[in-house]
Amino acid sequence: MLRVLPHLWSQGSDGAPNGARRRAQPPVAGAPARLTSAVAAIMLAATATVGEAQSPAIVRDEFIFAQPPFASAHASTIAETPNGLVAAWFAGAFEGSSDVGIWASRHAQGRWTPPVEVATGAQSDGKRFPCWNPVLYQQRGGPLVLFYKVGPSPREWWGMTKTSSDGGRTWSAAHRLPDGILGPIKNKPIRLRDGTVVSPSSTESGDSPPKWRIHFERSTDGGRTWSRVSPASAPGGRAIDAIQPTILLVGDSLEALVRSQAGRIFTTWSADSGKSWSPLGATSLPNPNAGIDAVTLRDGRHVLVYNHTTQGRTPLDVAISTDGHTWHRPLALENEPGEYSYPAVIQTADGLVHITYTWKRSRIKHVVLDPAKLK
Repeated sequence: MLRVLPHLWSQGSDGAPNGARRRAQPPVAGAPARLTSAVAAIMLAATATVGEAQSPAIVRDEFIFAQPPFASAHASTIAETPNGLVAAWFAGAFEGSSDVGIWASRHAQGRWTPPVEVATGAQSDGKRFPCWNPVLYQQRGGPLVLFYKVGPSPREWWGMTKTSSDGGRTWSAAHRLPDGILGPIKNKPIRLRDGTVVSPSSTESGDSPPKWRIHFERSTDGGRTWSRVSPASAPGGRAIDAIQPTILLVGDSLEALVRSQAGRIFTTWSADSGKSWSPLGATSLPNPNAGIDAVTLRDGRHVLVYNHTTQGRTPLDVAISTDGHTWHRPLALENEPGEYSYPAVIQTADGLVHITYTWKRSRIKHVVLDPAKLK
């Protein structure tokens, strides 16, 4: 078992409500087309995508900031605190620049506060490394936790954490996670019914194929100690370069959907609360080697946000499933030229679905959906 900061984890929730522009135009009907994955024998269905301006499911869409004090922004995360929504992302001159830090904004009094830099990669010897991939996690009855990575590249980064006891207004000093523990690499962890926390993670520095490898960091004692679990090897030792899992609760099982370099979203399943995972298998959902995120709703359905293409990072789509196998695409968040990527998705206490994502590498977009209207 690997040790980590005590009491870092407990029960958690994410996201929060607000108000802005509304859309109320009728959806476009589409006929589902069934697809089968020979690798995983997963049945998937795709419907004609509804443009964002045509979907009554979109309650609000907005930019978190208009005039940023940085040139580039990417990899957002969002959480619901007792004081409202908090969003974070990394930003600076460009991805990988030494000036890239973690920036955050709170939703207060109906609007987003001006972005503030809350973490940097400054070292005690005066060097400064870029920051990467923040993940926010609100503990139930505890502080808001910010996980992020610091290092010259994803192959060499290490895990860092800060906490906030006032909903993101102020933050603790930064702490480095133990060697071998990176924390959630892009997407939020989940807490199981028995209190076990499963954190989706991955590495990009393998010495032999696959060089990209997913794993899960599992704690049964509130984050005091962690065990690291990897999926079983695929039949024939087939190498799949995959990173950045996102975890769903499907009945009594866990499903992780995974970004890959193989033109598809891959999947792995666990029937024992994340203690072991099946070999990675391909779904029929396309993936252009770009980040995804998903969430299990309280009504049992699952929402996936991803780029439905094998090339580029547009469109950015929302898909719905009742079983984690078959997916329907009721709408597109973006379908114009440009980069729309790295989504984060949560469901808030009021039942609404909140999504943040990179908008052309210059802004962070926030979209709120009414899941009852995602048909």
